[in-house]
Amino acid sequence: MRMLFAAVALMSVAGCAQGTVQAETSPAPPPSSSSAPSSSSAAPTTTTPPPPPPVVKPTPCTISDGACIQLSTNQSWIVRGDKIVHGPSKITHGRRGFETPLGNFPVLRKVKDEWSRPYNAPMPWSTYFTESGIAFHEGSLTDPSHGCIHLDPAAARYYFENLSIGETVQVVS
Repeated sequence: MRMLFAAVALMSVAGCAQGTVQAETSPAPPPSSSSAPSSSSAAPTTTTPPPPPPVVKPTPCTISDGACIQLSTNQSWIVRGDKIVHGPSKITHGRRGFETPLGNFPVLRKVKDEWSRPYNAPMPWSTYFTESGIAFHEGSLTDPSHGCIHLDPAAARYYFENLSIGETVQVVS
């Protein structure tokens, strides 16, 4: 008898309704064919409202947390849980011969007051996301970069302060 009860209990928790597992302690009685009025002691039937529809973020990226960069529109966003928390921010990116790579990259390191040795230029609020030295940083919004993502001063600081090491940066065309 105990084994039969355990089997019934295991079977009853395997069902899902709207994403949640519902366990029953005993099987429901068959519906009554009598037309007798129901007693006031019967538990009211409650229905769970459907979950809200997923938030659709107006970015071209598939990530739900991190930074999204769209090169064709010169825009970038920071998203958290599929919601935009910053942006779109105007950007410039790599010029011909120094293109910004496409793909998903982890934030690798951050340097507040960086200096580019190859280009002898300041790179304030640098947030690196490739091993080859591509980063978000404060820079010109009119001149293309040597691969980095240039942001205005306020956006560069926001990205620096709000992206964590390991978070994803997705670059799309």
